Amino acid sequence: MRFAHSKTLTVAFLATLGAACSGSGADTAAQATQGVQEMKAVEQAPERQYVIDKIGGSALIRLYADGFERLPLNDKLLAYYLYRAAAAGRDITYDQNGRNSLAIRFMLDQVLSHPLGLKDGVEEKFLAYMKMFWLNNGPHHDRNKTKFVATFTRQELLEALGVARANGSDFSPLGRPLDQAVADVEGTLFDPLFEPLITNKSPGPDGDILRDSAGNYYAGVTMADLEGFAEKYPLNSRVVKECPRKGPCQVVEQVYRAGTKDAQGKYTVPPGLYASQLEEICANLEKAATYAAPGQRTYFEHLVAFFRSGDPAAFDQASIAWLEQDPTVDAIIGFIESYKDPRSQKAEYEGLVYFKDAVTSELMQAIARSAGYFEKNAPWDDKYKKDDVKVPVAAAINVLAGFGGAGPNIPAGINLPNAQWIREKHGSRSVLLTNVMAAARAAVADSALTEFALPEEVALTRAHREEVSRAMVALHEVVGHGSGKASPQLTGDPSSYLKETYATLEEARAELVALHNIYDPRMIEIKALSSPAAAQIAYQDYLRGDLLQLRRIKKGTRIEDDHMRATHLIVQWILRNSTGGEVRKTAGKTYYVLKDVAAARKAVADLLSEIMRIKAEGDLDAARKLVDAYAVEIDPTLRDEVVTRADAAGVPDFVAFHVPSLRLVLNEQGETVDVVLDYNRDFVTAMLEMDLGVR
Repeated sequence: MRFAHSKTLTVAFLATLGAACSGSGADTAAQATQGVQEMKAVEQAPERQYVIDKIGGSALIRLYADGFERLPLNDKLLAYYLYRAAAAGRDITYDQNGRNSLAIRFMLDQVLSHPLGLKDGVEEKFLAYMKMFWLNNGPHHDRNKTKFVATFTRQELLEALGVARANGSDFSPLGRPLDQAVADVEGTLFDPLFEPLITNKSPGPDGDILRDSAGNYYAGVTMADLEGFAEKYPLNSRVVKECPRKGPCQVVEQVYRAGTKDAQGKYTVPPGLYASQLEEICANLEKAATYAAPGQRTYFEHLVAFFRSGDPAAFDQASIAWLEQDPTVDAIIGFIESYKDPRSQKAEYEGLVYFKDAVTSELMQAIARSAGYFEKNAPWDDKYKKDDVKVPVAAAINVLAGFGGAGPNIPAGINLPNAQWIREKHGSRSVLLTNVMAAARAAVADSALTEFALPEEVALTRAHREEVSRAMVALHEVVGHGSGKASPQLTGDPSSYLKETYATLEEARAELVALHNIYDPRMIEIKALSSPAAAQIAYQDYLRGDLLQLRRIKKGTRIEDDHMRATHLIVQWILRNSTGGEVRKTAGKTYYVLKDVAAARKAVADLLSEIMRIKAEGDLDAARKLVDAYAVEIDPTLRDEVVTRADAAGVPDFVAFHVPSLRLVLNEQGETVDVVLDYNRDFVTAMLEMDLGVR
C-alpha cells in the first residue's frame, strides 16, 4: 500500500497545524495528546508492513521498535526528551547539505500545506520532488552524492507560490522578495549541471575539491586558501572567506554554538551559527538528564557544554563519558561523521535515539571480549598494533529515531568516537542496529539474491545470511574501527594527513578486518557463527556486493560515496591481484564468483596490511594511488547491465526508514503516565510537521 498525500489530507493537516502551533514551546497537554485513550491506541501499530513507498530508487521502510512498550516510564521519558533534542538540530543538516536547501524546503512546504487551487497534476510534481528531498536531507542523494532535479517548471513554481500566498502563506521568513528567492534557488532546482555533486573528492587536475562540491561547509574558499590555516573548531564550524571593504580578505571559522552566559546573563562566548536550535537541543538534554543515571548525566552535561561553547575539548569529554556508559536508553547527538566534507574534517549534524536489544547484545559483547585476540592476530606489522586493547563497549540496539546524518538513511552499525587518540587511550563503543537490519532484510527479501547469485549459491546463502550479516557488521564496528594505532611520528589525527582519501580507506580498513576475521575459528568458538560455511558466504556476498552496488550509479563512470568506494577497492583488489575471485558470464549475465577462499583471504590480508600502514604513517601519496587505481572508476557497460537487471528484479537502490513519533500520554491532571510510539503518521505528514514546527 502506498501512502498518498492528497489535497484532502493537506486540509486535515492544516486543521491540526493551527492548534498545534498555538501556545509556547512547553510540554503542555495540548501538545502531547488529546487524552489517554487516544494515545494508547497509537501504540497499536498497524498490520506489520515494511515497504510503504518507493521514492526514486529507494524503498521507504517503516521502522518498528518492538519492546519499547515494556520499558519503565523513567526510561521512556528519557527517550522522549532525547528524541526532542535530536530532532531540534535537523535544520543544521539541511543547511550543511546545500546553501539553498532550507529556502527550497520552506517554499515547497508552503505549497504542499496550502495547495487549494493548484492546477491538476502540479501538486504531485512538487510532492515527488519533496519526498526525495526529505529522504536525503537536501537536493543531493545521500549516498551517491549526485543531484536530482525537479520535474515541475519555474513557471509552475511561481504559480504555485502565488496560490500558497493567496491561501495565507507568509513568505517573510525568506528575508527577500519571493521572485528573488526563486531566482536564487532555480539553479539548484532545475539545472543538472549546477552543483551536480554534494561532495567531489576527485574533480580532476583543474578542479578544486572545495569549489567543486555543493556542500555548505565552505564559502568562497579553495584548498589553496587553507594552506597554513589552523582550524580551532575542525568538526563544528563553517569556513568562509571574508573580504571587507578595507583590508585584505581573511579565512575565518563560523562556529556552530548556542553561546554561554555568566551569572549576570551576559554572553562570555557569543552565539554562533544555529544558536536557537542548539539551545533547544541543550534544553531538552537538560530535561533528559533528570531521568538519567549519574554517569549518563555527565555525558549530557559535557554535550550541553559543547553545544553552548563550541569547544572541541568539551565534545572530547562528552565522547569519553559516553564510552564509559552502557545504559538501556541512549543517544548519539552532535557533529559526528565527516563523509560529506571533501576534506574529511567538517562533520554533519546527526541525532540517533535508541534502546538496548538485550538478546542480540550478547553477540556484540562476545566479539568485544575477543578484541585483544583479533588485534594480536591482525596481519599488519606489530608496531601498528595496540599494546593494551581495552574491551570495547558493544551492544545491539533498536532505533527509535534518526535525524540529520542519522536518518532517514540509517546505518546498520556504528563505532564511535572517531578521534584516533580517544580510541587508542579510552577505547571505542560499537552498536549493531538490529531493527534497522531486520527491516531492510524483510523489505528487500530475496530479489537481489535470486538475480545476482549463481543458482548453486542461493540455498547456502539463505541458510546463513542473517548470522553472517550480523557478524560482519559487528566485526566491522567493534574490531575494525577500533583496531590499530598510529605511528608516534604523527602529530595529529591520521585524517588530517590523508585528507580526501581518509574516509574511504578507514571504511575499507574496517571491512577488511571483518573479512579477515570472519574465517577465524574464534568466531565459531564464541558462537558468532554456526559453521565455516557461513564464513564462505561472507566472501561470496562481499564480491557480489560490489557488482550489485553498480545499480546505484545511473550516470557517469565514477563512485563518489566513501562506503561504496571502500567496497569497490577491496573487491577490485581481490579480482586483479589474486585467484580468489573471478568475473563469470553465464547466459548473458555477469556474476562475481568466489573461486578460492584461501587466495581471497590472503589478498584481504595483504591489502589490510598496506592500508593499516598508510593510516599509521599518514602516507597521502600511497593513499591517493591506491584509491585512484581501485576505488573510483567503474565499467559503464557493466553498470548498464546491472541497472537493467536490478530494475527488472525490483531491487531498490537504497533503503530508507520512516521512524515512529514519540508522544506523551497525560491523564486528566496533566501528569505524564506513559510515552508511546505513534506509527500512524504517514511520511509526508510527519515531514511537514517537523518542517513547520508542529509538536
